[in-house]
Amino acid sequence: MSGSLPGPARDWTVGTAPGIFPFIGHGIDLVRRPLAFLNSLPGHGDLVEIRLGPQRAWMACHPDLVHQMLRDPRTFDKGGPLYDRLRMLLGDGVGTCRHQDHRRQRRLLQPEFRKARVADQVSLMGEEVESVCRAWRPGQVVDISATMLDLSTRVVSRVLFSDSLDTATAAEMRRCLATVVRGMFVRTVMPVDALFRVPTPANRRYRHASDRLRAIVDAAIAQRRRGTAHDDRDDLLATLLAAKRADGGGTAITDQEVHGQVLTLMFAGAESTALCLSSAVELLGRHPEEERRLHSEVDAVLASGQPPGPDELPRLVHTRCVLTETLRHRPPGWLFTRVTTQETELAGHLLPQGSTVMFSPYLLHHDPAVFPDPDRFLPDRWLPGQAVAVPPGAMIPFGAGSRKCIGETLALAEATVAVAFIARHWRLRHLPDYTERLRPAASLGPRGLVMVSEPRTRPPMSTPPPADSRAPGTTVVPVVHDSRTAGGNDVRDA
Repeated sequence: MSGSLPGPARDWTVGTAPGIFPFIGHGIDLVRRPLAFLNSLPGHGDLVEIRLGPQRAWMACHPDLVHQMLRDPRTFDKGGPLYDRLRMLLGDGVGTCRHQDHRRQRRLLQPEFRKARVADQVSLMGEEVESVCRAWRPGQVVDISATMLDLSTRVVSRVLFSDSLDTATAAEMRRCLATVVRGMFVRTVMPVDALFRVPTPANRRYRHASDRLRAIVDAAIAQRRRGTAHDDRDDLLATLLAAKRADGGGTAITDQEVHGQVLTLMFAGAESTALCLSSAVELLGRHPEEERRLHSEVDAVLASGQPPGPDELPRLVHTRCVLTETLRHRPPGWLFTRVTTQETELAGHLLPQGSTVMFSPYLLHHDPAVFPDPDRFLPDRWLPGQAVAVPPGAMIPFGAGSRKCIGETLALAEATVAVAFIARHWRLRHLPDYTERLRPAASLGPRGLVMVSEPRTRPPMSTPPPADSRAPGTTVVPVVHDSRTAGGNDVRDA
């Protein structure tokens, strides 16, 4: 059902995806076979109508159309099923608020995410990844998804609250985040409220997890407010509370906004970075030559064996190429929605006010016209002087335009520190006889798999040494990615 419509610079094609089921639309395809469904859409047009439950939506399949949307946030505002659901959980924080509130909120938070500020936080990132690796032991099964989520949760909690959350609270927050991410995806692709009001075990788990996340944030804020006047911690929560106490100037924020900003940054900063790290670990395990080149670089740059600092980060060129290619190959946030605030034209097609428009970074990142051999993991695509010219809107792991993710610099620094330190001490390889589990549709990250992590400092031991003699980098560790913790929708284009 495709037809050619004239556009300003080319003839656009507009069509409708087949296979619409009554009441649930294309929800089954998006849940059960998301990649195959996404990859099929360009064959039906540059702009393709799909159904999210009974609701009509339009998927922009061409980077020029996505670029048009992201450069006009006034017309294509944050909205649609994804952000409607996120607002119910997170409130109107910087990642979910409407266009008219975004500039004020972004200016409030921007100083905490400037490059100089992130450089000051590199040492705490190194402390946390070193702490995570220190817990690995010979023969221990390590859940890579949970481990990376634990790491990113630790980092974001220190950025937000200075001190890490206590062990029990951090573990509970990790579990709640995983539950909410899974539930959020299903509620996005099948936005039928009646389905989620039924008191099923899954719905009860989602509501409980949502309530506990809010309670954890409220408790952290309340504890800080009970602090003394001399409690001048230099963290993001202090910035928010100081802004709340400010008078005039349009910068004062309410109690509800403090809660929303903290919850938004916690949600996005933990889940998205964890997915990137999990995917990078798995992809390196599947590509030993790329792993070898990474080892060569980190051995030279991190000769002391310590985590990288601000001076070492710029020298980790191949490490950054690995992460950039990971973000292209498996973007953590792979499906986003917008809503039109007025009648407008896209791909020569007239969209009425209130239309839901979608875009998928995964789909754009796998366009063979832009990225040759898109399904191959090729970090050299991003080497200085070799990177191909990428048109605007084609490579958007962090979004683009004024709503580009505020935490991009922080996330890339954290991922670089983690991947470099782990690669400095460990060699990852797959166990071929392990049966992979099906990954949840909400994730484009790695499936459940076992990897063996061998020490790079000396040959692996045949028997575990005494517990008090085991140190990071001297163990053989089966590493497991547990698909139950994976996610895939976030607020990266904040």
